[in-house]
Amino acid sequence: MKIAFVVQRYGPEVMGGSELHCRLIAERVASAGHAVSVFTTCAKDYTTWDNVYPPGTETFNGVTVRRFPVAKPRDLASFNEYSDWIFSHAHTEKDELEWLDRQGPLTPDLLTALEKEEAQHDAFIFFTYLYYTTYWGMKKIRGRKTLVPTAHDEPALRLDVMKEVFAAPAAFMFNTESERSMLGRHFSFEGKYQDIVGVGVELPGHPDAAGLCREHGLAPPFILYAGRIEPGKGCRELIEYFLEFLPRNPDLTLVLIGNLLMSLPSHPRLRYLGFVPPDDKDAAMAAAAVTVHPSHLESLCMAAQESLAVRTPILVQEAADPLKEHCLRGQCGLFYSNGREFVAALELLLGDARFRKILGNNGYAYVQMNYAWPKVLAKYERLFRYFSSPQ
Repeated sequence: MKIAFVVQRYGPEVMGGSELHCRLIAERVASAGHAVSVFTTCAKDYTTWDNVYPPGTETFNGVTVRRFPVAKPRDLASFNEYSDWIFSHAHTEKDELEWLDRQGPLTPDLLTALEKEEAQHDAFIFFTYLYYTTYWGMKKIRGRKTLVPTAHDEPALRLDVMKEVFAAPAAFMFNTESERSMLGRHFSFEGKYQDIVGVGVELPGHPDAAGLCREHGLAPPFILYAGRIEPGKGCRELIEYFLEFLPRNPDLTLVLIGNLLMSLPSHPRLRYLGFVPPDDKDAAMAAAAVTVHPSHLESLCMAAQESLAVRTPILVQEAADPLKEHCLRGQCGLFYSNGREFVAALELLLGDARFRKILGNNGYAYVQMNYAWPKVLAKYERLFRYFSSPQ
């Protein structure tokens, strides 16, 4: 089949959760023998949408990537101010459409291409409910539309325009049952094709944990955070809770890897390793006693899946229902809602190696059962069969 993906950013350097999710799915679908195209923008940075990639067509890992320029960069401070206003005041539909324009990425050329080329594709898969490309792009496509919402419970879901977003697709591919249940409180999916899918995760053979520790001068025990390092991901709260815990275990280190988007306090027990390649990330996760996932807002959390794939248990923020769901369904980690609970949970995990091993083994079985690539791809193949059969 000829499958088109629509996503706000795309590329090997783009490591945002939904964008990476889209790229991994697109590449696997292409490797399964489908003709895959991606309609995306020239933006690399989601805060400004500045055009970095050249417009045009390129092929990357078997996927035809179509890039279109962003007509207007985003002023993030102005957008955040407008968001605060629209989420707290009575407003009109015009105001909400203005919010979508400011949210971006504003790319009318991409919309024109979708409209002109719809007949050349058998199905369209839109990633992330939140953006201009999804709202307006789905209006250009008359049928065979799937939405991968990658949603968490946030004020934008309550905008009236989102009723149109969630009414338009014929099919939904959710990340977790928690995400589907949360969205079901806002929208009706009756009569729609639905599946719980997420994204596949590699099951590494033998990550070189010892080599990673030697290279970076790390001595166990340490706990690990992997991902964008910013307040919105709960990192400031994590560091605060970690420093509260430290007097109980002065030899413990918090290691952080990923893009640094906030300042870090100077402390000998905080180590930032930078952005590391995938093999090093796997090794760091395997070497860690526990990985911590402090975000309050998640629809899946690929870093948690990757940790479980190397048998390292997870400690997660309870407010993120999908993360809590991983812990409960997989029996593979603990969750906390405040500093006191963080300290108690971490103390329990660090104090019992056998307990950590049980959780880690459970987690490995959980991702193997639910997120191994053959299982994920089988669900997409089922979706494609649905679209190819008489409706």
